[in-house]
Order: sequence, then structure tokens, then C-alpha cells
Amino acid sequence: MARNRIILALFAAVTILSGCGDQRVLERLGFIETQSFDLLPNGLLHIASSIPIADPDVKIGRKLLTTEAKSSKEAKIEFSRKTSLTLVSGQLRNILYGMSLAQRGLMEEFDTFGRDPAISPQVKISVVNGSAVSLLEKNFRQHPRTDKYIDRLLMKEAKEHSIPKVTLYEFFRDYFDDGIDPVAPVIKEEKENIVIDGIGLFKGAKYINKIQPQDALVFGFLRGNFRHGSISVDLGGDEGRRESVMFNSLNSKRNVKVRKQGTRIEEVAVNVVVKGSVLEYIGPGRLDEEKVRIELENKISEHISGKANQMMKFMQKNEVDSVGIGKYVRNSMTYEQWKGMDWGQEFPNIRVKCNIRFKIKDSGRAA
Repeated sequence: MARNRIILALFAAVTILSGCGDQRVLERLGFIETQSFDLLPNGLLHIASSIPIADPDVKIGRKLLTTEAKSSKEAKIEFSRKTSLTLVSGQLRNILYGMSLAQRGLMEEFDTFGRDPAISPQVKISVVNGSAVSLLEKNFRQHPRTDKYIDRLLMKEAKEHSIPKVTLYEFFRDYFDDGIDPVAPVIKEEKENIVIDGIGLFKGAKYINKIQPQDALVFGFLRGNFRHGSISVDLGGDEGRRESVMFNSLNSKRNVKVRKQGTRIEEVAVNVVVKGSVLEYIGPGRLDEEKVRIELENKISEHISGKANQMMKFMQKNEVDSVGIGKYVRNSMTYEQWKGMDWGQEFPNIRVKCNIRFKIKDSGRAA
């Protein structure tokens, strides 16, 4: 019995000690939450990493490390020389790319993150209109932690469908899909705030152009179905008889149809039905009258459809299929026919017609 107790005690001691080799003390770790990248004229990357500090006496609550390096991994080695913390990437939430780097192309940087098992594919990515490092370096008076400010802004706007939620996973998925091009939100500094500056359109991993922020929800209608969101529609009119409507609780459904003559694509129709509740109406009519309500629905449908068709022509001009028309064309033909087609060259020349139909779910209580 005594011998068995000794063996058990030795086994327990060995088990406990074996776990001490890979022990990581929380206070000694530096959790990188946000990283930013800019392309310098000399070809190197200007890289910054934001690390939160769990110290109530520290006013800013974060530590920012910056360096110039060839890659993020080389930068991490440089950062390690500047801090007593052991830097880890498991809590990385956001990656910001400066416009200069986005215009050159992001695939090299994405490949680095995609190969690192410590980095989640749910890390959000965005483009900064300007310098990403300068934006991350700045401290905003009303937002003690800039990295947290950016993270919450992107999450809130994605929830409202003002921008698409774009993570490493979603960008990679669209990059490798030959029927759609990737997108990413664009942000910028504006006075004492950070604002959404539109939706970046990519060809492969290269930034091409952007959708203006005021048109972002129309882009959302074309890109897919969603629930929740708000939109304000200004129908214009003469002075004193201007007409505008504010919708919330939006619910959209998209249907794409490809019409062909043999193997030739004659037209692609993007049909969207949008239902919403009227939150505010400024105009000459009364929405409790069915005739006025139907007339308003037709006006809004025509107005938004016009914007959608302009947006589609804009994307065709820039040769970016950011709403995924190619996926539906691909599904309408055989594998051999699709592989024999150069979709990048074909997309700008096909006829795409957008028809967005608005329906008022309820108009609230009339004044």
C-alpha cells in the first residue's frame, strides 16, 4: 500500500511539472487586438500594433508599437524587442490597410495571416482612406481607445447593413470564387471622429474604387438578402412641396435571372423586393390613403431602381463584379462553357437590369 502511494505521488508530481514548461502568465502577455499596414515609398511596410493595457491608472489603456518591416512576422520580432510582454495574436480583432497598400494589392499580407493558425478567420478587415497607422496612432478625446472605437463602429454599421461585414474568411471566399469580386469597408478620420467612407471594390485583392457611403444600402440590396436596416429616400420636388421618406425595419429579398439565347447572354435581371416601415414622411399626401401609399411606393421603386442601375454601370465600368452576377451566369451554363468564358472581360459588356420594388409594411399613425 505504501509503495502504491509513493508511485501515485511521483506520477502526480511529474504531471504537474510537465505543464509548467508551456505556462503563460496573463499579466506577461501582450494581446494584439488591432494591426495597421501602410506601404512606404521604399517598398517597406509601416506597421502598427495596438495592445490593451489592463491598468486602471493608465489613461489611454493601450500600448502602440510601430516599426518598418517587410512583413507582419518580421514586425512582430521587432515589436518583441520593444516590450517586456510576450506578444500573441490570438485576440486579433481588426486589420486596417492604408489606401496605398490596398491599391497595390493585399494578397501577400492576406497569405501571411491565412497561414497563421493563431489568427482567427473571423478577424475583420477594412481599408483606411489615408494612412492606417496615422489613424490608429491618434487618440480621440471622446474615445479613450481608438482600436476599440474602430471595432465597435464596424460592428454597429455592419449590423445596420450600412457596410458589409468582411472578415478574412469572407474576403478569401470571394477572392477564390470566380463568380464574384471581394469588397471591404472603407473608413477615414473626419475632424474628431472616425466615419464610414464607403465600400471598397476589389479586383482580386487589388482595390479599384468605392461605393459612396450614401449609396451603401442600395449596394446591400444588390448584393444579397438582409433583415434590419434604415434608409432615407429624398424624392425631390419643388420648394414647399418636397417629398422624403425614412424607412426602418427593412427586409429585402433578391432574385437574379439570366436570360440567354443559345449560349449568348441577352440579359441578367436583378429583382429585389424591399419591405419597410415608414418612420418619417414629409410630403403633400396622407399615407393613410391607399392611393397615396401606392403612388409613393411606385415613386420610391423608380428612384431606387435608377440608383441601382447607375451603380451597376459604375461597377461594369470598373470591371468589378462585386454583387456576384457571375455566380448566377455560371449556374446557367455547363462547366465547359463557363471555363471557356473570360468573365472578367464579359461582365462589362452584358446587359444588367435592376428592378427594386419597395413595399410599405406600415405607415404608423397619421398626425
